[in-house]
Amino acid sequence: MDVYAHLRILVSMILGLGITRILAGLSRMLQAPKLRPGTGAHLVWSVAVLLHCVHFWWFEFAFRQVQVWHFGLYLLILFYAFALFLLASLLFPDVAHDRDGNEDYFMHRRDWFFAIFAGIFLLDLVDTRVKGADYFAQLGPEYLIRAGLAVVIAILAAKARRPRMVTALGLIWIAYDLSWIFRVYDML
Repeated sequence: MDVYAHLRILVSMILGLGITRILAGLSRMLQAPKLRPGTGAHLVWSVAVLLHCVHFWWFEFAFRQVQVWHFGLYLLILFYAFALFLLASLLFPDVAHDRDGNEDYFMHRRDWFFAIFAGIFLLDLVDTRVKGADYFAQLGPEYLIRAGLAVVIAILAAKARRPRMVTALGLIWIAYDLSWIFRVYDML
């Protein structure tokens, strides 16, 4: 087994836990919508994080070309996966006794959620740079614009008081992110 295949196992487990948490939470919402209300902002950002988890698995495949691995690089990838899991946990917490449903909980924890969301793009800048100058150049100048847009959306969503605004920002992000994925990452 090559080094990257070995490292992917732990990353896959962490990412799988995050994806499972989101899918299980969405499933519970479908099964008992009155017991677990979650609308608008919560639902949209659940889809956004699920998309990012799936996309993370896809674009991390570029690490197969790295020949020499260091513990710091391993930690970088793990922290990226940890951050995605934390986003999933903030969307679907184990216990939210102090709030009235998923949407209320999400809106009250949005500062943490969007701080981690913005932080992911800082990790991504390092992640992309580590993959090499050719890989970084292949993404073009839009890559940096995308990272900046994600941070701006995170700041605006964290400051927004109304769920509608958080929902609209999430929809803008999902539309842009899907466009980016299909234009830049459609094939490995």
